Amino acid sequence: MRIVIVGGVAGGMSAATRLRRLDEQAQIVVLERSGHVSFANCGLPYHVGGVIEQRGDLLLQTPQSLADRFALDVRVNTEAVAIDRDRKIVTVRSVLTEDREDIEYDALVLSPGARPVRPPIPGIERALTLRDIEDTDAIVKAVADAKTVTVIGGGFIGVEMAENLRHLGLEVTLVEATSQLMAPLDPELASLVHERVRAHEVDLRLGVAVTSIGADTVTISDGTEAPAEVVIAAIGVRPDTSLAERAGLKIGPRGGVFVDDSLRTSDPHIYAVGDAVEKLDGIDGSQALVPLANTANRQGRLVADIIAGRSVHNPGVLGTAIVGVFGLQVAATGWNEKRLRAAHRPYVAIHTHPGSHAGYYPGADTMHLKLLADPDTWQILGAQGVGESGVDKRIDVIATAMRGGLTAADLATLELAYAPAFGSAKDPINMLGWIADNLSTGATQSIQWHELDDALSQGATLVDVRSPGEHAAGAIPGAVNIELDHLRSRLHELPEGNLVVHCQVGIRGHIAARILAEHGRSVRNLDGGYLTWLAGTSLN
Repeated sequence: MRIVIVGGVAGGMSAATRLRRLDEQAQIVVLERSGHVSFANCGLPYHVGGVIEQRGDLLLQTPQSLADRFALDVRVNTEAVAIDRDRKIVTVRSVLTEDREDIEYDALVLSPGARPVRPPIPGIERALTLRDIEDTDAIVKAVADAKTVTVIGGGFIGVEMAENLRHLGLEVTLVEATSQLMAPLDPELASLVHERVRAHEVDLRLGVAVTSIGADTVTISDGTEAPAEVVIAAIGVRPDTSLAERAGLKIGPRGGVFVDDSLRTSDPHIYAVGDAVEKLDGIDGSQALVPLANTANRQGRLVADIIAGRSVHNPGVLGTAIVGVFGLQVAATGWNEKRLRAAHRPYVAIHTHPGSHAGYYPGADTMHLKLLADPDTWQILGAQGVGESGVDKRIDVIATAMRGGLTAADLATLELAYAPAFGSAKDPINMLGWIADNLSTGATQSIQWHELDDALSQGATLVDVRSPGEHAAGAIPGAVNIELDHLRSRLHELPEGNLVVHCQVGIRGHIAARILAEHGRSVRNLDGGYLTWLAGTSLN
């Protein structure tokens, strides 16, 4: 049996090596149009910035090492240009010599990845993109003698590039057409990222677009210019479906190659994996584009199992991801609030601001966590986190809970490792679960930062239960300050009608809400307290 795999790196090489481990007799041919078949593509920005000093550290395997260990026929600088589905032949072209060859296959796996978006901006040909080793080499060369760089696009790659270029000491402008960086985050968490990016002297331009690229500047839609000896286009990626489309394979509604539950395309002898294909969303089962390396690797292994005749299931994807931003860990999984609203799906949001580990142990950092759940079933719909440390662990636990079908309240029951240097006896994950339990049982009611103005306009009274010193240092306009420990003795000072209470992060607010509810008052706790309100109302 001959299996031909188009594309190396994550999905393609995972498929090839897994196939060899399952079938020693199969002929396995890997075609890679670039000069490197196995490299750490997620490490490319860090080589540009000099964090990963040696270029060779990015190169994981070579055609020779793969031939020696796995008996793979790996051909670099070789592009698949056509597929004859009736004859089961793929035509390939040498990138170096233009020579062509037809290769027969019994099974064909497409793993061409995604291509960077290059919008039709005047001068866009001067912009560099980052996809492979060759792109990395070009950027390293371009910035060697430069002083100014403009990065277009505030997603994962754009932010990573901005950080690494600042690490080199360059003057960096980061332009993002929407109102925030990091689209998977909701605005109250994105504002924390904006603050950190600006603190490291990146000129952050939000809500504007680059309209033209000149010799050493870019022009922006608000009429301003930014210095740009080098321009990096990190606007996003699109599935590379060119080969599949030429072969007449079905393209899905999101623009990726359509595959079934067994990763088969519309041709039963052709499979597809990785960034080029549409996945099933893990929340609602809809078609989704999730260009992540771990997803591509998992699909590569799955398709090898399927070709080898093993019975496996292709699960939906949650889009769990993390990025470092000038020392911050920024992570998300599942859906965010913006997407839930757009889908008109009911949800409950929970914000917390716990320490990364026990506060009495040196070095604890504040995390900012957000959990989203269905108000009827309490299915976990998504989560986000921003903080100096500990965010990766919590997002991974939540993503695991989602895959396992645990509810938000079930998080309270998880038995998690604890020692003062690593966590808290009441872990932040457990805290999220307890809050969900209180909300699901009606022990407390909450209100979100973006709902507060409407509640106050309808006559609710806002009560700040922090200390007078905290209140004086920063307060929500119109709040009445009655410290929690004096609340019982000052109940008579509160007017009739609905109340909203808040503290700094939500814990004291919950206690105040319980006191007031026990005294017959209608009360809601401002979810996440003053910190969440402050972040949400200071997005830009």
